[in-house]
Amino acid sequence: MAVRARWMDEDQNSPWLVFIPVALIVLITIVDVHSPTSVHLGPLLVIAPALAPSFAGPKTTAAVGALAVAAQVLIAALHGGLTTSNHLAQIAALSALSVMIVLFTVVRERHRRQLSRAQSVAEAAQRALLRPLPDRIGALQIASHYVAAEEETQIGGDLYTATRADHTTRLLIGDVRGKGLAAVGEAALLLSAFRLTAARMPTLPDLATALDAHVQRYLTDFSVTDDESGEHFITALFLDLPDDRPVAHLTNCGHPPPLLLRPGQAPQPVATDAAPPLGVHPVPADAHTESTVPFDVGDTLLLYTDGFIEARNASGTFYPLAERVARWAACPPATLVRHLRRDLLAHTGGRLGDDAALVAIHRTPHLSVVSRV
Repeated sequence: MAVRARWMDEDQNSPWLVFIPVALIVLITIVDVHSPTSVHLGPLLVIAPALAPSFAGPKTTAAVGALAVAAQVLIAALHGGLTTSNHLAQIAALSALSVMIVLFTVVRERHRRQLSRAQSVAEAAQRALLRPLPDRIGALQIASHYVAAEEETQIGGDLYTATRADHTTRLLIGDVRGKGLAAVGEAALLLSAFRLTAARMPTLPDLATALDAHVQRYLTDFSVTDDESGEHFITALFLDLPDDRPVAHLTNCGHPPPLLLRPGQAPQPVATDAAPPLGVHPVPADAHTESTVPFDVGDTLLLYTDGFIEARNASGTFYPLAERVARWAACPPATLVRHLRRDLLAHTGGRLGDDAALVAIHRTPHLSVVSRV
């Protein structure tokens, strides 16, 4: 409904702007009527219908065009007669140009409606594909955010999700390296496969191996050529956060390491053994390993995609994520994510070269009611 409202006839958005072409028509008509017969300002009337489409729809543009033609007829009647060849030519030319401008406006509005529908579908697909993480899962406070590289683009290759297993929370963050709709398909495949299999796999390496097989099967089934295969893979980071132990288990498949924020200490990257990204083959049988790090009450894990650390400012400087995180390390997850999003956009001048995803996970003292994910 909101999308539809954005593309309603622009006449309702800026109705006062219609007075600009009307004022031009009145001004040109008055000056032309009071000018010598050798001076012809009537052709300038075309400015009014040409200006109208910049703020108005087809109906208002047609009305402005009709008013301009009427003004040209009035000028002809008061300034030499309607039957003169010069005035007849001006009236015919202005009428033809006005009709062409109205037709252009109709086509433009049709394209806008099509774009509106496409954006509506994209937004719905984004919500279905990348559902927001709950604010709380068990003893974990969670905040997440997705920053699209382009405002018009609602679907990208970054992804994250979470699910519950036996007394533990399993999370995934990833970044698809495919292009276009292929990236969306691969992201949807990995998210759905994770949600179906994460709770059934005994360890994270088993989960990573199973999902790697899913991704490779997808690339084979959809006939990704040898030339393209090097561009189709997914970096992924898997986490297992038990409810009853102050640790975090991690399996890294070519993804940037998370940052550990601990009270009284500077943010530090978590050292993990990185396996190849999902979809890169052949992969050794023991490539996927599990790392375990302390994750106690008060600690925060910050997961991110390379859209954050590879974002550049006007001088080409990368965004210093670890340095900036230190400013807000003591903040709750939602506040931390909000600050980092604003700071990233300020660093890049509001323009990102790649999508960026961010997930902050904070362990609290008490286990709350588990949220449904």
